[in-house]
Amino acid sequence: MMAAIDNAYTYYLTTYGNQASTRYGAHKKSELRDIYQKIVKVNKEAPLYKLKSSDEVVRFAIDIKEGAQHVRNVIASISGSDDIMKALQKKTAVSSQEDVVKARYVGHNEVTEDMEGFDIEVQTLAKPQVNMGNFLKSSQRDLPVDNYSFDLSTPYSGYEFQFSVNPEDTNYSIQNKLAGLISNAGIGLVATVTEDEGGLSALRIESLYTGLREGEDFIFRIQAGGSTNSAGALDILGIEEVSQEAQNSTFLLNGNAHASYSNIFSINDTFELQLLDVSPKDEPAVISFKPNTQAVLENIQGLADAYNSVLSTAEKYSDTQNQSQKLKFQLGRAAEHYRDALSAIGLTPDEGGFLSVDSNVLTESIESEHPSQKLSVLNDFKKALDERASVAALDPIAYVDKVIVAYKNPGQNFISPYASSLYSGMLLDWRC
Repeated sequence: MMAAIDNAYTYYLTTYGNQASTRYGAHKKSELRDIYQKIVKVNKEAPLYKLKSSDEVVRFAIDIKEGAQHVRNVIASISGSDDIMKALQKKTAVSSQEDVVKARYVGHNEVTEDMEGFDIEVQTLAKPQVNMGNFLKSSQRDLPVDNYSFDLSTPYSGYEFQFSVNPEDTNYSIQNKLAGLISNAGIGLVATVTEDEGGLSALRIESLYTGLREGEDFIFRIQAGGSTNSAGALDILGIEEVSQEAQNSTFLLNGNAHASYSNIFSINDTFELQLLDVSPKDEPAVISFKPNTQAVLENIQGLADAYNSVLSTAEKYSDTQNQSQKLKFQLGRAAEHYRDALSAIGLTPDEGGFLSVDSNVLTESIESEHPSQKLSVLNDFKKALDERASVAALDPIAYVDKVIVAYKNPGQNFISPYASSLYSGMLLDWRC
């Protein structure tokens, strides 16, 4: 059992552990308790069975669980109410010059027709401070064998770094030693060693932060320690010299001058802007809202992609897991039942059950005289799909090949070991 748990969690973390979480995947304690109780019920009524000792089983079960949960999250993101049309009428911010500035709407309220966009002309980008050391012969050693120190200060604190030079050291190894000391100190600096084709290397120190606040002249400053030999070492290394001063971003918002310490900032807690390049002269980018039609198309395409990904999981394991067709059949019934109505609005299932989106037909439906009537089938489809995805996410073991050992007496049994919980209950806090 412990081996199965280890294999399950290793695959889960390596495959899905780096995915960004969303608010639709978060739950209240009451919701987690409800999930727990459903898992208990599934295990209590399930027959006793044996799973094949195979990594394929582990991967398949987790892929089912993650794919089904992704479908549910997509549905939740576009259907915050029973009327999916209201949810699909969300608008998103868009920039007319995506290579210069990107925009994202981060306001708490729904976008309304009276909300207006704005112009932004980027004049300068925010820059970090960079200290570039002297290029030295990598294989030689210009610093005498000794102990050295230097002081590194910021506007808010100061640090002392000490290092030793040994007989076997070279300029390159000394620079690498200092790069590790500075980068691992956790003070907002990254140090690297830069090499050229001529066998020379230099220590480069860059701040993680950009811009300067009022009254500040630097992000960091390097000075020699108290001893004379330390001053000579810094002269050789050259890391006290600033090669690029920190700089604020400057821009015009509707013609009015503004500045920021960073290239990513928010406007009135409504828009998040990311500056990428300087604007062409007198050609500001226009930040506005995407047309409603485009927002609907993207939401429906996201739903189709999530649905198709679960069917792809079933097909991927069809050669080794015969029960995978059960997953495809149960999920596919949701689309098949509404085939004609979905096809009429541009969401068409093919022979394999996969959905394709005809943007032209869907656009006509959205822009028709009565779009709510035409798109009402989406309410029924998303409800049926959510129910089937919920079942798959809760008990992915139902679709894995296994050997039934014994059936239980209905209503007269106890909770069995959490076989399905290894996969469906991952990262659930059982203490809730």
